[in-house]
Amino acid sequence: MATRDSPAPVLKWAGGKRQLMEEICRRLPETIATYYEPFVGGAAVFFQLAHEKRFERAVLADRNADLIAVYRALQGDADKVIDLLSDEPYADNSEKTYYEIRALKPRKLAEKAARFIYLNKTGYNGLHRVNSRGEFNVPFGRYAKPNICDTPRLLAAARALQDVRLVVADFEDVCREARKGDAVYLDPPYLPVSRTANFAAYHSERFGVDEHERLSRAFGDLSRRGVSALLSNSDTEDTRRIFGQFTVEEVSAARAINSNAAGRGKVSEILVSAADVRAKRNGKKK
Repeated sequence: MATRDSPAPVLKWAGGKRQLMEEICRRLPETIATYYEPFVGGAAVFFQLAHEKRFERAVLADRNADLIAVYRALQGDADKVIDLLSDEPYADNSEKTYYEIRALKPRKLAEKAARFIYLNKTGYNGLHRVNSRGEFNVPFGRYAKPNICDTPRLLAAARALQDVRLVVADFEDVCREARKGDAVYLDPPYLPVSRTANFAAYHSERFGVDEHERLSRAFGDLSRRGVSALLSNSDTEDTRRIFGQFTVEEVSAARAINSNAAGRGKVSEILVSAADVRAKRNGKKK
């Protein structure tokens, strides 16, 4: 049973997996040699598996260097991050302070992490969005009492992150490391469900159809090598076409992070698992 001291996400993250945690975890092995998460985001699945002691080792990766810096800072000196968040200017939830902190370009790891966490907790809708120059550009969120420094949660996350390998890398490079007995959970920036709903632009590099097709090839390679692999995505015509050679299951999740209130609520998503690709291609049943 999870407690206040159990590891849990320290960041709000669009597409977070709390709603689908049971569905995801039951599709992953009970015993994992090395657990890989190439699109770590808020790391909800990692923290749950860590709580359940399901893996021996873990590798968490993302192309977002600022995000990985948060986890590295917590891993290396969580007390320093907590001290920064507990004091001025980070303890101030005013609009003026928000934009002052947003304009900062800290160099020290703990300061980078504190800035990232502060903006995540106080920015609009918990979004992480950057412009073409890689500059964070989410407006002030106007929350009455955001929990900017959740000390017990930060410390629990820091404990879970000890001995974890944290890398800034492309998913393909990370997936190449996995071997039989390992497990890989892939939670990429989703393909948009419509022309106006785009949840792929969380950093300066777009993750569109071409990238998802490359991801499908990497997923197939994992399957052929006998690696347990699971992938989440939006339920669209494109995703069903791109990942249709695998086992695709529809699931329902509540989504609160959406700039359009009409777009919030229950949505259909898919979980993709590695079936026997060769058998499907030969028209045989598994």
